[in-house]
Amino acid sequence: MNIKPLSDRVLVEPAAAEEKTAGGIYIPDTAKEKPQRGTVVAVGPGKKDEPTTVKTGDTVLYGKYSGTELQVEGKDFLMMRESDILAIV
Repeated sequence: MNIKPLSDRVLVEPAAAEEKTAGGIYIPDTAKEKPQRGTVVAVGPGKKDEPTTVKTGDTVLYGKYSGTELQVEGKDFLMMRESDILAIV
């Protein structure tokens, strides 16, 4: 992939949504929630005084409505600021 985020932006590939509950009940596509976890695919260079702290390959948690959804080569991604990331898992 040839997407290079600018500034403090991060490209994240969201984790797959849960297919069934802990009790074994399958969840239909219309009832699935957006995942709030994903893997960092690309990282921008950071701001002048603030280098980025996440690296490619990190698993991160982010806010429910964070980022901008993109679709590249048939795959879904989120482009977000590093400040939208809540934690590295």
